[in-house]
Amino acid sequence: MKASDVMVSNIVITTPDATVREVANLLLVNQISAVPVVSAIGELLGIVSEGDLINRPENETRHRKSWWLEALASNESLAAEYVKSHSRRVSDVMTRDVITAHPDTSVAELASILESNGIKRVPIVQDGKLLGIVSRANLLRALARVGDRMPDARPDDAAIRQDLMARLDRERWARPALISITVFEGRVDLWGIVESQAEKQAVHVLAEVTPGVRAVNDNLMIRPVASALM
Repeated sequence: MKASDVMVSNIVITTPDATVREVANLLLVNQISAVPVVSAIGELLGIVSEGDLINRPENETRHRKSWWLEALASNESLAAEYVKSHSRRVSDVMTRDVITAHPDTSVAELASILESNGIKRVPIVQDGKLLGIVSRANLLRALARVGDRMPDARPDDAAIRQDLMARLDRERWARPALISITVFEGRVDLWGIVESQAEKQAVHVLAEVTPGVRAVNDNLMIRPVASALM
């Protein structure tokens, strides 16, 4: 599943010559927390979020830096902060360095982008043009839809076992040589030794999420600490 499959295309936008007050009204009326800023030909120029509008003198929310931070800050950075907090133009307030993704970006990559950058949404852009937005909520809805879909064909037991062993081989925390797997009618039996409860749970989850698996019977044993040290 790709970004183009889960993105919202019908989005609220604004222009760089809009006012801060107009954007604030857009956010309130549409019950959204951010709005992309686009040019007349649809190019993404930036984004304005609630955070960009909080530190404002009009509503007495502007806060000053502590004296020692102001003393360390350069005149250039202080001047830039003044423009951002006082200007009435969106072009001065918006965040210009926007993290974006391509329509072909996988949902797994999108989730990683959102998590690693601590952001709530990512604009989907192609050739500089804004096509849509993917938010955390969009990814959750996509996950729910995937969970509701049943596979067209169930793989046979041999294929399931082969897939399970291959998945274990790819995980650094796993010790496939110490684990035995049998599969019968989609039901997996796990046998062998693991080093910890966390590893035992991870092997169980890996088996559960493998396509074709209907149930997991976990017979794995945790290696006693004393014997592990010998």
